[in-house]
Amino acid sequence: MASSMAAAAAAASLSPPVLSAERPTARGGLFFPGSPASSRPLRLHSARRGGLSPATRNPRSLPRAAKAVVAVKAGPLKVMIAGAPASGKGTQCELIKTKYGLVHISAGDLLRAEIAAGTENGKRAKEFMEKGQLVPDEIVVTMVKERLLQPDAQEKGWLLDGYPRSYSQAMALETLGIRPDIFILLDVPDEILVERVVGRRLDPVTGKIYHLKYSPTENEEIASRLTQRFDDTEEKVLY
Repeated sequence: MASSMAAAAAAASLSPPVLSAERPTARGGLFFPGSPASSRPLRLHSARRGGLSPATRNPRSLPRAAKAVVAVKAGPLKVMIAGAPASGKGTQCELIKTKYGLVHISAGDLLRAEIAAGTENGKRAKEFMEKGQLVPDEIVVTMVKERLLQPDAQEKGWLLDGYPRSYSQAMALETLGIRPDIFILLDVPDEILVERVVGRRLDPVTGKIYHLKYSPTENEEIASRLTQRFDDTEEKVLY
């Protein structure tokens, strides 16, 4: 999928360097299993909650096919997450935000908010959208930068959702000195993405997302008013 490849390119540009773990002064650690047989959930180990895992403290104890990535942190945690539509970003963002107290920032929500507020960036973005064109990177990256510099994000740390989506966007952030401590890329098989997307429904009253199979509505009243987004089709998700 084009979106997955673009996200992978962005991850390669912004992923933190692999550092020595001999002196565990890190705030966060990532463990990436190297084979399906040893697959396990991604875990972030906070130094304030017992420090790094024994495996991360001693890289020699890791399986041969695995890698330990240790991000040295002095300030609030900065995380970026990317993935194709219906890859589960919303679910993972909610879990990460709740556990680590980060400010969740969605580039899409920022864009819509700027347009609704009638800001200068919003007006410029709206002109492109009304013509059916993509909003230029420099407009969106400016919005993202301004939001990341706000006091709450600076104090608590941030979780940037769905951005960057391309190599050029990643390099624009790099130029501005915006770099994550951790970049999470959700890689989901196409057939699962299609099943998730075509069954997804939106409640226009509450804004809550449901799924016909995996997350049905609580009652018939809600079910009767659900709508399907125009881009929640197999053709769109495989583009």
